Amino acid sequence: MSVVTSCKRVVTTRHLLRMKSAGEKISMLTAYDFTMAKILDKAGIDIILVGDSAANVIAGYTTTVPMTLDNMIYHGRSVVRGVSNAMVVVDMPFGSYQGNSIEALTSAIRIMKETEADAVKLEGGREVADTIERLVNAGIPVMGHMGLTPQSINVLGTYAVRAKEEAEATKILEDALLLEEKGCFGIVLEKVPAELAERVAKAVKIPVIGIGAGGGVDGQVLVSYDMLGIIDEFSPRFLRRYANLHSVFTTAFEDYIKDVKSGDFPNESEQY
Repeated sequence: MSVVTSCKRVVTTRHLLRMKSAGEKISMLTAYDFTMAKILDKAGIDIILVGDSAANVIAGYTTTVPMTLDNMIYHGRSVVRGVSNAMVVVDMPFGSYQGNSIEALTSAIRIMKETEADAVKLEGGREVADTIERLVNAGIPVMGHMGLTPQSINVLGTYAVRAKEEAEATKILEDALLLEEKGCFGIVLEKVPAELAERVAKAVKIPVIGIGAGGGVDGQVLVSYDMLGIIDEFSPRFLRRYANLHSVFTTAFEDYIKDVKSGDFPNESEQY
């Protein structure tokens, strides 16, 4: 009988815990396809999130709600093929886990088996605590997600900052401790006050990854299409653009169209 002596990828849940203990910040970005994932992995990203934000940036929906389990499995499978080092986390889409913990387990098993990803992520606090416990007990690593939870946008009614009031802030802190107790290996905190996010990160032993949650957490995540400037209509305060690819792409496409129309492309050296 053969024995596997190492995990298939370098970054694991234990690796992330060591990073937090050492005070090393964790980098996380989204990817939805093989090519982007391969570039991110080569660049040295720690975690690649196959986000249900694909609904917005890939499929053109206004919310993440329409994403299906099959959609997420397709994107997850594509990403995993391009990754050797980073941890790959796949979002569980709306409707795949809210019904009951058995349904959630079935969905998570499909994601893990059909994508070969390393973990799943789901939204919510104490409302999904039993589900998290069931998944972890089944051997599935789970990342939590609290604060602004986009899958609940139809209830929230706004993408404004969450937990400005003490009651919601207290609930987030208590829920973070509960998610840690139930077995989450990490938590994403989205669009909450920086002071609260830092309190949460100090209260739990697991990594807390922020998006619009200040610098006092253990790491940061952004949507790759946003930070690359591919999408230029979205400009929240927390977003830093590291490129302006929307302009680069537009200019390249316009130059190509001009060259085709004029007959300049292809020239003699570009023919057989």
